Amino acid sequence: MCGIVGIVGKSTVNQALYDALIVLQHRGQDAAGMVTCKDNKLFLRKDNGLVKDVFHTRHMQKLVGNYGIGHVRYPTAGCSSSAEAQPFYVNSPYGITLAHNGNLTNVEQLFKEVYEADLRHVNTTSDSEVLLNAFADELAKSKKLHLAPVDVFEAVRQLHKRCKGGYAVVSMILGHGIVAFRDPHGIRPIVYGQRMTVKGIEYMVASESVALDVLGFTLIRDIKPGEALYITESGELFTQQCAENPSYTPCIFEYVYLARPDSIMDGSSVHKSRMKMGEKLAEKILQERPNHDIDVVIPIPDTSRTSALELANRLGVKFREGFIKNRYIGRTFIMPGQAERKKSVRQKLNAIDLEFKGKNVLLVDDSIVRGTTCKQIVQMARECGAKKVYFCSAAPAVRYPNVYGIDMPSVHELIAHNRTTEEVAKLIGCDWLIYQDLEDLKEAVRFEGSNLKEFDCAVFDGHYVTGDVNAAYLHHIEEERNDHTMAKKNIDTEIIELHNN
Repeated sequence: MCGIVGIVGKSTVNQALYDALIVLQHRGQDAAGMVTCKDNKLFLRKDNGLVKDVFHTRHMQKLVGNYGIGHVRYPTAGCSSSAEAQPFYVNSPYGITLAHNGNLTNVEQLFKEVYEADLRHVNTTSDSEVLLNAFADELAKSKKLHLAPVDVFEAVRQLHKRCKGGYAVVSMILGHGIVAFRDPHGIRPIVYGQRMTVKGIEYMVASESVALDVLGFTLIRDIKPGEALYITESGELFTQQCAENPSYTPCIFEYVYLARPDSIMDGSSVHKSRMKMGEKLAEKILQERPNHDIDVVIPIPDTSRTSALELANRLGVKFREGFIKNRYIGRTFIMPGQAERKKSVRQKLNAIDLEFKGKNVLLVDDSIVRGTTCKQIVQMARECGAKKVYFCSAAPAVRYPNVYGIDMPSVHELIAHNRTTEEVAKLIGCDWLIYQDLEDLKEAVRFEGSNLKEFDCAVFDGHYVTGDVNAAYLHHIEEERNDHTMAKKNIDTEIIELHNN
């Protein structure tokens, strides 16, 4: 997953872009980048690291211009080289930069087209750079010095025909403005809004609405599946549907874990969705064990706290904070490499003994992916003297890899794949394991006022909404992206970068 932002303002936008990337930092901690434009010249800064570490005063002073785009990255493909930090840039035509959240499922076919038919060179293993070159080729077909909105929308229309997968994109065309678009299934999120200034209206696009809120922009709406938005450098806004048969199937895992709770996505409040996840779990517990002996509900911070509190209220049992989180350790789920995840859990969380000693404890987490964190946390609870340790997941069992931009590539790294709930419970060492039911999860997200009917639930049910994912493809990405392969890629990259330096 990644975070993207684009702003067309009436004055220098570098600080606004920086502030937006800080707000979106939870979507990627591997790298950050920003590019602005002034007088048809690009000003770019990108590198590995957190936003606060990539951009210093000397960089910000050079990032001039009234429009620009930004990106925070967590790699699901390629490697963690700083060369793969975004935005990417191509010179021809016009000068185009692009930042992308998601993953293309036909990237190898598209790479071949870009190289052999479009005669374009791709310098990294990132599908975002492939996407950029394909977009540049479609824009070049207009053969115009100055693009009209119809030319931009036609390029996006043709790009939708060429690309498959989940993608939310923000692109900047020098001397023209900013383009944003979403895949025809609406898998990855993107919204836009505006704010009034004394100089006129400013526009912003971002992965989540919270970025707009913090900067004082008013949310207009989500970009629809297949839709494109074009904002000229002077601030004119144009939108158009560019997909032939769009469908509305956003990734449901955004609501479970990825998004900030204060975001509104596709008309649904992430916070309210997580509250309802807790309600649904409480109902399931009362159905299965009406005479349960749970003494206390303890969340695993931070994402599960909302669900856990509502669950405790519905069960009528105490809610307690039993773990103290080190705020200076990154999110365990999005740490590259299983070894790094194992190392980080004990550094990240520490238990408060008195909340566990002599009690039957229900631990609540947002999801169970690899099971690494869960196993260690259950062990911590037992070491603190818990009589019984129950474990509850606000999401159903994650049994299948994600191919649309979340780091769940290998089925053999998913603890629930081909295992029963009882088998998973035994592996993580708990006395009882409760998973959310998939239909209950859908109901938690799909509430009155939202436009949502169906979702991309592939990690839970194995149904891939783009229709092009088969067993051969899943085997291929497993070979390409499992922890062992990714670790080797990163070691090779470090050797190359050390040699170059």
